[in-house]
Amino acid sequence: MKPFLKIALPFFVTTFLFLFCNNIEPKKKATKSIETAQKHPKFNEYWYQGKAEITSYKLYQNRYGEIHKGTAVNIFVTEDFLPKKQVKADNRNDKNIPVLKLNSTKKFVTGIYPYSLMTSTFSPINTNESAIKISFSAQEWCGNTFVQLNNREQFKIDFYSYFESNADRKLSLEKNILENELWNIIRINPKNLPIGKFDIIPSFEFLALNHQKIKAYKAETSLDEKEDFILYSINYPELERTLIIKTTKEFPFIIESWEETLTKRGKTLTTKAEKIKTIKSAYWSKNRVTDTEERKELGL
Repeated sequence: MKPFLKIALPFFVTTFLFLFCNNIEPKKKATKSIETAQKHPKFNEYWYQGKAEITSYKLYQNRYGEIHKGTAVNIFVTEDFLPKKQVKADNRNDKNIPVLKLNSTKKFVTGIYPYSLMTSTFSPINTNESAIKISFSAQEWCGNTFVQLNNREQFKIDFYSYFESNADRKLSLEKNILENELWNIIRINPKNLPIGKFDIIPSFEFLALNHQKIKAYKAETSLDEKEDFILYSINYPELERTLIIKTTKEFPFIIESWEETLTKRGKTLTTKAEKIKTIKSAYWSKNRVTDTEERKELGL
């Protein structure tokens, strides 16, 4: 036997036996490979009727150490999306991909001045790839905040704010689970939700309003059933924050309510949203002065 093999062979044999006997596997990443998504069998029948699903909520929003009353609206709709430009397609073509879009809005008043928040999340329907694009904006009397994530080779994020401590910046992040996309995954099929311990990038609303560093945080998720509902929970120990989303157990998995509990400076408060009404509507065609009946129906 050659001298090199005499030295190297025992090392390779020992290493192999150690790995085999201890059943060591490569560390699993939280990122998702591009595979076919597991849609619910009734997904196409419900979501491709030329209408959006609109749900209104009573909102009890934690801000400045108090709870403020307001309203929230979640608008889910399917769209054709251009993956390269990462915008809604104006026309049909073979480069388009179908996405489920969530426009989540909140309106509430703190003292004398109002807040208006909106998050848009675009998730591919036919693959389990991460959300293609997310944007968040906040408008209040102090100024504007805007965040946009584009899913490229990495997550590319642009952040703009009027606060010095939260000033304008651009950054790239390794791909991890996005809290914002989990709301869409629930609607496509709750069986696709990640369960266990993961690194998760919290919602941009939370990160922006609480001046937290934009990064992935260690989190633990769970899925429980209670009577006719599913409860999906995300807990961030470092942030002392827990989000619980409550949906119907049966398709189309309508979001009935959610709770976000946050401990800050030793004080724990919970944001809550409770469903008022869900309707299906082609709302984009109802923009006349007389088109107000559905808004009344939503309690807005």
